[in-house]
Amino acid sequence: MTTKQTLKLAAPLAALALSSCVTVRPPDKPIEINLNVNIQQEVLVRLQRDVEQLIRENPETFPQTPRPGNRR
Repeated sequence: MTTKQTLKLAAPLAALALSSCVTVRPPDKPIEINLNVNIQQEVLVRLQRDVEQLIRENPETFPQTPRPGNRR
């Protein structure tokens, strides 16, 4: 092995040995994420669709009687 090849191999090893150490520490306080999300509407829509499907699939369990003033 030539001196030039030895230097090419030794340079990265020396740089690695002389590099500083990286430390990762958790923060002193807990991480707080504020999400102001209103999901009520989506839940109500899903619930309404599930109920409508349940009524369609079980008409004998949920008899449909017309309400006064409500024509379909």
